[in-house]
Amino acid sequence: MARWDLVGTTVMALLTQKPRHPYELHRFILDTRKDYVSGLPRSLYHAVDRLARDGLIEVAEVEREGRGPERTVYRITREGREELAHRLRHMLERPDPDTTVIHAALSLSGVLPSTEIARCLRVRAAALEGLVTTADATLQGLDLPRMLLLEVEYSREVNAAELSWIHRLLTELASGELAWAGLLEKEE
Repeated sequence: MARWDLVGTTVMALLTQKPRHPYELHRFILDTRKDYVSGLPRSLYHAVDRLARDGLIEVAEVEREGRGPERTVYRITREGREELAHRLRHMLERPDPDTTVIHAALSLSGVLPSTEIARCLRVRAAALEGLVTTADATLQGLDLPRMLLLEVEYSREVNAAELSWIHRLLTELASGELAWAGLLEKEE
């Protein structure tokens, strides 16, 4: 699997909603502006082949509309659901310098139960707190001109802002202000 396999993860998440054929997946990704998915349509077809080979998705049916070409419709397997949950948990829990990862994870997080989302966000918050604390120590501990520490200051502020947002999100989840019904929760 590629480092995060955002295309494969997206395919599995979309198949939790309903079985689909690759062209329908492609259209949905474009229509919902999941811009973190790159290399379409080729990357999508490669991901579908790889996921099917690995038993994470399977053929549900082959359909044909009129004189059009046959279309293979796929559905996610039980193993695929487990792998999807595993991937999303890791993507949500671990801050990554590549912000595409958190964008993708948040975009697809609706498949997880609210309790799992809250747990993952608490883990992420703890990691972010560590990053902010480390940056604070660096900024206080180094006797350098500020201009030589701007990247540390910038990272600290970005991490602190994300941490603040996550705390608000956790509060909204706990209070019910943010309604949540994960798709994987419904299926199991």
